[in-house]
Amino acid sequence: MRRRALTSKPPEWTNWARSARATPAAVATPHSEDELVALVRAHTAAGGRVKVVGGSHSFTPIAAPDLENTLLISLDGIQGITHVDVITGEVSVLGGTRLWTLADALEPYGLALPNMGDIDHQSLAGALSTGTHGTGLGFTGYSGMLTSLRLLLASGQVVTVSRSQDPELFEAARVGLGAMGIILEATLRCVPSFDLAAAEHPESLEGMLTSFVDRSRTEDHLEFYWFQHTDMVSAKVNTRRPMGGERAPLKRAQHLVDDEILGNGGHRALCELGRILPRTVPRLNRFAASAMGDRDYVDRSDRIFVSPRRTRFREMEYAVPLADAEEVLREVIRVVNGYRDGITFPIEVRTAAADNTWLGTASGRDSAYIAVHRFIKEDHLHYFAAVEPVFKAAGGRPHWGKIHTLNAQDLAGLYPHHADAVRTRDRVDPTGRFSNRYLETVLGPPPS
Repeated sequence: MRRRALTSKPPEWTNWARSARATPAAVATPHSEDELVALVRAHTAAGGRVKVVGGSHSFTPIAAPDLENTLLISLDGIQGITHVDVITGEVSVLGGTRLWTLADALEPYGLALPNMGDIDHQSLAGALSTGTHGTGLGFTGYSGMLTSLRLLLASGQVVTVSRSQDPELFEAARVGLGAMGIILEATLRCVPSFDLAAAEHPESLEGMLTSFVDRSRTEDHLEFYWFQHTDMVSAKVNTRRPMGGERAPLKRAQHLVDDEILGNGGHRALCELGRILPRTVPRLNRFAASAMGDRDYVDRSDRIFVSPRRTRFREMEYAVPLADAEEVLREVIRVVNGYRDGITFPIEVRTAAADNTWLGTASGRDSAYIAVHRFIKEDHLHYFAAVEPVFKAAGGRPHWGKIHTLNAQDLAGLYPHHADAVRTRDRVDPTGRFSNRYLETVLGPPPS
């Protein structure tokens, strides 16, 4: 029997972080492109709006169905690889495909994604639309890997865009925020499969601050974590190795103890204790900093890039010019150490190479990414409000899927192509069929 795509009594939608909620007019999970196209055409022809979700992992309401008569569509039924060119490395992938499935699917072809973030719960369409990235100055975010897109427009038309086919729409949709069209299929340029050698060790905060920019230029992938009121960081250096060498993966017991018991269960317990007994936070953070990663291992690239994240939190992340990273980090640390409450989640710091995406956070400049987090049971708004002015003063660009307070006027001053992206949105969706409150805030309302 054919599965029904549409629900009659939709539940409230919420994202992973429980920081955005809305109740759509209906919810649909189509299981083919034809079904998806028919749903969108019928609902928009009747004057309705459409929002699409993948993993719902954005901390902002970027996917929230929060305007009247919005149909919420999940792409979970439309996943998989549709074409592989082992000569060029180009791989076509359906938009709903979850990132965590791609490594196994690509392995038989001897291919891999060039880079990955530390979370792979997202759909490919969602990761592209929000400018998701990993770390490493030799690499861009997922949108920098794109060579073409197939989009379902608000008109119901299906188009293919690339640098040679409607290049303006291609550039706008590479990091399109869900405003330009529904990503049916994306073609990415992959690389030959590779392993990573991970070195995770504690280092001094001062040493990391003074060396981070230079080390980012020489290490393949460098990131670090810092806890409030500590003078140490947990550094992670990933070095690329060709396939075929000897691997030394984490043993099952070590993974269980380090990542699940200490990294997830233990950290959750520290967050709960710090919430109940705020005065213990400095001691808890010193313990957490000393207990984080002190190990070396080698495994397939995705198994090193990605880490389990089971403790829910809220996050703000800004991209600042790499050259300013040390100065900005020192100011962020000063503000965080002076904050009135104990913060049990660390700051995370990464980098990405400049790209030429219109709305990518690293557009036109090598960037350092500084992310602040707050445990889901604690108020994040006051904390983020204390830190965000530092990012703004540095000309930082907020991650589209992470909490911030900037509006279209603010963002127009940060992105040379913001007006081009808005103009393109107005061309392909003039009546805002794919819009919501977040998009009207960061892009401005549609023209009609």
